[in-house]
Amino acid sequence: MTSFSKQLSFRWSDLDPNFHVRHSAYYDFGAQHRIEILESLGLTMRFLQKNSFGPILFREECIFRKEIGLADTIFMHTKISKMRTDASRWSIVHELRNGEDQLCATITVDGAWMDTKLRKIANPTPAIAMEVMNVIPKTADFIAL
Repeated sequence: MTSFSKQLSFRWSDLDPNFHVRHSAYYDFGAQHRIEILESLGLTMRFLQKNSFGPILFREECIFRKEIGLADTIFMHTKISKMRTDASRWSIVHELRNGEDQLCATITVDGAWMDTKLRKIANPTPAIAMEVMNVIPKTADFIAL
């Protein structure tokens, strides 16, 4: 697998007054895709809640290259670009590409894991680091921290 990919489906409410996808919708699509990836790898919302941890973000940035309209065919491709060897901190890149494989936007997030009871940053268990985060495909310029 080279990346986690999905085709996006846009709603009328995803548009801004200029009739293209509003800037904040990009972030919503990225967040949804990250959660879907974790769910597909066994880190379900139920599991995260039961084990009192979850992902948090320190930074989220989108670079817009080409506008996206309601009827456009867009695919989101997700990879890890940086990660500590214990998977405690990471950076994820989402590329939004149209049907002609043109890059429309790149979302980059920097994050970590949080103990939801203590409300503090926490390292994931080795099982999470090995079985989940290491399964997610890496970018060509991946950096191990």
